[in-house]
Amino acid sequence: MVKQNDFGFNFDNSYARLPESLFSFTDPDAVPAPQAVIINDQLAEAMGLSAEALKAAAGVGVLAGNEVPPGGLPLAQAYAGHQFGHFTMLGDGRALLLGEQITPSGQRYDLQLKGSGRTPYSRGGDGKATLGPMLREYLIGEAMYGLRIPTTRSLAVVTTGEKVYRETALPGAVLTRVAKSHLRVGTFQYAAGRGGEKELKLLADYAVERHYPEASQESNKYLALFRAVIGAQASLISQWMLVGFIHGVMNTDNMTISGETIDYGPCAFMDTFDPSTVFSSIDHHGRYAYANQPKIAAWNLARFGETLLPLIDSDQEKARQMAENELKSFSSRYDEHYLNGMRRKLGITNARDEDKALVRDLLQLMSDHKADYTNAFLDLTFARFDQSKLYRSADFEEWKAQWRERLGQVPGGWNEAQGLMKRSNPAVIPRNHRVEEALRPAVQEGDYGPLRRLLHVLENPFAHSPEQEEFATPPEPTTPPYRTFCGT
Repeated sequence: MVKQNDFGFNFDNSYARLPESLFSFTDPDAVPAPQAVIINDQLAEAMGLSAEALKAAAGVGVLAGNEVPPGGLPLAQAYAGHQFGHFTMLGDGRALLLGEQITPSGQRYDLQLKGSGRTPYSRGGDGKATLGPMLREYLIGEAMYGLRIPTTRSLAVVTTGEKVYRETALPGAVLTRVAKSHLRVGTFQYAAGRGGEKELKLLADYAVERHYPEASQESNKYLALFRAVIGAQASLISQWMLVGFIHGVMNTDNMTISGETIDYGPCAFMDTFDPSTVFSSIDHHGRYAYANQPKIAAWNLARFGETLLPLIDSDQEKARQMAENELKSFSSRYDEHYLNGMRRKLGITNARDEDKALVRDLLQLMSDHKADYTNAFLDLTFARFDQSKLYRSADFEEWKAQWRERLGQVPGGWNEAQGLMKRSNPAVIPRNHRVEEALRPAVQEGDYGPLRRLLHVLENPFAHSPEQEEFATPPEPTTPPYRTFCGT
């Protein structure tokens, strides 16, 4: 029997106190032979959990879904979503929210099992997950955390001892995901579509209390909630763009109210800079291409705003106008975050009007010369101008002169600028070929050494250590280009 004191569980499930139309109580499937593959010691400690206890047989049983932790109340959340622009009713088809761990500091985090079996929302699926995609989610989530980008994280990945059938038989696995919450734009779409105004209001009140309590002090707290989510997403998407991250499946069910990145299925990081880059195998028309991410975020937020209209004002036309006025701020808020982030990447600490053109011209040069996105900024950081054809062009020489002139206007000079650039330009990202090199032996041979080494290298991407240099090398060109898959 699992004892709370053994593991440090301090559980609640406030979501279960919402109307039952928003979820279904469901138990996870028992699995035959669970084994821990990786336990996130640092995250466990931060959450007030014992990593050592979780690694024991009883702990692994909890992480596999064979036993519910004390205070846990497993449920599958209902939500809807615009998937590639098409609306459909969804829900947790292979995931269960166990509850919320209340940390020693009083913070509340969802613990969710992913790959735990069928739910009422599985839509004919088996509710299972395979090892490769779960390790990928763990890896990318930790990389994003190292890059200081708001993200869901993974507490653990365990194998189940059973085979899961996709194109072939693959090892089954369960991932334990940690999030500020799993509230999504799609959660509100579901409540607005299936429930009444009462359910919608209770959900919105819950989101305010959990994520934006300051909104309750505003004269119109539901408009304030909309404003806060717009701000969180404007900041988040700008951070994606600054590191060359492409989410790949920006459906409304994958946009969180908290402003955390969620769902690391078809995502990838860009090597050669190309704004039209798409990695997802199912994104045939480039809807979620790198350059499209800000406008897709705005589109998703518009869908969120639509759900809140009955709460914003009883006069629906007035409510619509108020929401539209708020939504208009997304573009300027995103632009401000992005431009300030680019200033930091270029070592600029004081804003000037000409900075936007300086950034635009650099990106155009990088695109024209097919420069590596991450390494181009590293080359600027360390003044390495001998490793790319980009630097041999007259246009770049002209741009470099403008940039150096601009740095002459920065207080503290080059030393200050370079220090800022080192803190803003990662030495390493989870490059696609390195991710595959780490996952392949783990899945095929049970060799987790390459995965653990990559995780270590990504732990502090701003260290600029000699060890990271090996992982900064771009891949050789491939035909066909690299593609990612959702893993379901």
